[in-house]
Formats: sequence, structure tokens, C-alpha cells
Amino acid sequence: MQAEIITIGDEILIGQVVDSNSTFIAKELNKIGVSVHQITSVQDDREQILDVLETAGTRSSIVIMTGGLGPTKDDITKHTLCEFLDDELVQDDAVLKNVEELFKKYFSTPISELNRKQALVPSKSVVLQNPNGTAPGLWMKRGETVFVSLPGVPFEMKHLIRSLVIPKITEEFERPHIYHKTIVTYGMGESALADKIEDWEDNLPNYVKLAYLPNLGKVRLRLTAKGPDMHALVSAVDKEVKHLYTLIGDIIYGEEDGDSIEQQIGKVMTQKKLTLATAESFTGGKIAEKITAVPGASAYFKGSVVSYATETKIKVLEVPQDMVEKHSVVSEQVAIAMAKNVQNLLDVDFSIATTGNAGPTKGDSDAEVGTVYIAIATPNDTFAQKFTIGKNRERIVNRSVNRAFEMLWKEILNF
Repeated sequence: MQAEIITIGDEILIGQVVDSNSTFIAKELNKIGVSVHQITSVQDDREQILDVLETAGTRSSIVIMTGGLGPTKDDITKHTLCEFLDDELVQDDAVLKNVEELFKKYFSTPISELNRKQALVPSKSVVLQNPNGTAPGLWMKRGETVFVSLPGVPFEMKHLIRSLVIPKITEEFERPHIYHKTIVTYGMGESALADKIEDWEDNLPNYVKLAYLPNLGKVRLRLTAKGPDMHALVSAVDKEVKHLYTLIGDIIYGEEDGDSIEQQIGKVMTQKKLTLATAESFTGGKIAEKITAVPGASAYFKGSVVSYATETKIKVLEVPQDMVEKHSVVSEQVAIAMAKNVQNLLDVDFSIATTGNAGPTKGDSDAEVGTVYIAIATPNDTFAQKFTIGKNRERIVNRSVNRAFEMLWKEILNF
């Protein structure tokens, strides 16, 4: 049971828009046992669209397209689909009524003939009514392959996938079950981790596959099982995960497709009624940004001081100037002082502080680019760790944010 995803639009190919639609669709299809084996992006070009549709139709049971359904001349998907399916466009009265009602409710400009043309659909298609926009979804068949065309606007596409496309696929197709579980580890590189769990990996059942997904200081271990009995797949994977915890439980912080590490931290801090603040220098507020992106963060997160400049560390966080002069602004001593002082300033249980040199120049310190210090203040202690993280500025910042969460996670779990 294989599927393909095709995204249509020049804006994707020139990097103006990030293709998040394919990621969402692939996840939803996997949940119902449909494997996506190819994702393709094409321009708003008739010949390219026809070519990719022809190829996809020879190897996939389901082809899902997004984009190119707008009312303007550059959106040619419906016309091209009619050519591909030997069909013609006809007016769908239900779609026209939906378009007219949307304009009455939400638009200040009057409806135009161009807008009314959104109601033109291939005559052989099953219309998937879109309550969130003027472009309907379309369900079509050619031979044994189903072609689904959806609007490219993400929230419109997501609603149609969840409410109409997925239920229709489950109704019309026999599918195997696919079960994924992803374990997230911190603090050990991919090769070292592979060495540690080699025997366990070699003895996995032949229908359970393991994938290593490394990224910025963490490695995700994704177990995937496929077969006819969902209960057996879940039992087998859960059994292997329990064994994995006995081998590397000290570096596992949770399971993905569940919660991120900042969400896990938020849950534990809320449960234990703990509070948190941050004092950030080179990370520029990114730690606070990730924390406050978690719903309910106000229950435990009290605030942040982004002390990017040395004078701000001295004037706001009251880091002693002689400490800076003696040890450098990028030092263990300054990181610890920042953590302690923001802990006291905002009266919290825990705090995170970062100071370092992310480059490209050395700034107020002679520390080499990539040298960072991350400090954690707890109710009982304050400590800092030094890290050397290459030369790339973006990588230095992102890895440091992850390291800070890793350090905090270990402390709150043991508190």
C-alpha cells in the first residue's frame, strides 16, 4: 500500500514557502498503514505536472497533491487534471454556494467572477467540500490509482485530510498496520550509542526496524513495525523499548510524537510546583522562546533577562565587573553568577544561564568561537559546564539551547 505526495507551486521550489504540507500528510497516512515512498515538488507548469502525475500513477495506489487550486491564472492544477483524466470542468452548485457564503461572512470585497470559478470542478471527481476556503478538495480515479487534489493553504488542507480524506482511504482500501515509537536520547553521539545497543539491535524481530535520527546533541531512535495484527506490533515494540531502557535509561528523556523536552520539563515543573527563569547572552532569548511556546508555561516560567551585552550583565544581573575583568565574560564564573543572580532577581527555584562566543568574531572575550558556558542554579547548588561546539553560529546557538534543556531536565528529575 504505497502513496506519493506531490506539492505544486513555484513558491516551494524557490524557497519562498517551506513545504510543511508533505510532512503532515505523510504522518497522517502512516497512522493508517499507508507508506509514503516519494514526495515530489513541481512548478505551476502543465508539462511538469502531467509528467509527474503519469509517473506516480504507475507505481502508487494513492497520489495526494496540494497547491495550484487558486482562482488566478497561475493556478493550473484543475485544468491540467482534466487533461490528464480526459475530463472537463463543470460548475458544482454546492461549492458555489460555499464560496458565496464565505464572501458574505468574511470578505469586505464583493465576490467576482474569478472567485465564482472556484466552483468549477472536474465532472468525474468527488468533491471534498472545504468549509475553510473557496477551493474544494477533489477525489478522482484513473485505473486503480486514486488522485486527491487539495488546497495548499495548510489549515485548509489539514482539515480536509483529517475529516474527509483519511476516512475515505480507510473505507476504500485494505491496509497493513504500521506502528512507530520514537525514543529520544540526549548526551551521547550516534556512533557511541550504536555501539552500546548493538546486541539489542541485532536481536530485534525481523518485522521491527530501527532508524537513528541524530540532530543537535540528541539522537532519536525510531522503531517501526509493520504487519497484519496491530496488537502484536504494539506488544513487540513496547517489549523492545523496555529492554532499551535497561541499557540506556540514563540518557533517555522521553518519547517523541509525544512531547518535546521543553514540554516534558513543563509537565514535571508543574507537577512539582517548581519555578524557572533564564539569563541568556549569546542564545538571545531562544531558550525562553521555546519555554513560552509550551501552553501553560506561565505556571512555572517567571521570566528572562537577555543580557546580550557585557554592560547588561553588569548593570542588570549585577555580575561583578572585577569578575568579568579577571575571568572574561565567557567563563564559568560569569555563567554561575548570571544563574544565581537571575534566580534571586525573579525569586525562582531553578534558573538557566548562558554565556559564550557564537562568532563570527570574538567580541568582548578572547575565548575561541564555539566556546560556551551553561549554568544551572537549583535550590541547593549552582554549577556550570563548558562546551566547545564548532564554528557555525547557528549550530552553536541551537546545540547550546538543547544542552541547556538537557542539563535542566536531569536536575529537576532528581529534585
